[in-house]
Amino acid sequence: MPAALLIRHTSVAVVRGVCYGQSDVPLAATFAAEAADVRARLPWVPTEVWSSPSARALRLAETLGAPAVRIDARLLELNFGDWENRAWESFHDAQSEAWARDPWNARPPNGETAAGLHHRVGEVRAGLLARLVGTGGAGRPSPRIAIVTHAGVIRSWRAHAQSRPLMELFSAAIPFGHVEAAG
Repeated sequence: MPAALLIRHTSVAVVRGVCYGQSDVPLAATFAAEAADVRARLPWVPTEVWSSPSARALRLAETLGAPAVRIDARLLELNFGDWENRAWESFHDAQSEAWARDPWNARPPNGETAAGLHHRVGEVRAGLLARLVGTGGAGRPSPRIAIVTHAGVIRSWRAHAQSRPLMELFSAAIPFGHVEAAG
């Protein structure tokens, strides 16, 4: 059984096609039912919950049954800077075209690159996995960690776990409320 799980936040009340990355956006009216569904799919009650500081992740994290939630800003979604809360189709210029061609190195205005996201996710992943390895033993149970975050972070985590370039997983579908083992 996995000692850590990655969980994507539940549905948001945002018009389809809007870029919202690190913006705090409201949860959908279906939150309670979706949160109950996520909890029902967990293989265990977590002893620790780590969360993005984003309200959409934090609210789900607080329902998972752990004594406390640890907030880590490295678990935030990609920062889309000036594109946040705008329709994707509303920005067509040289900068957005450069980003579409190479999101690894290009950045939205006042945002971050995919390489930046991947670096910070690698740091938090290494720390949490080291924590799992360094605990337990001598009659102490290992922690069961749930990590509530965003699709971009989960893609990056997978890329690190599989030793694959993030760009190979950049468009992988990760539905709201998704739960998977954190490798």
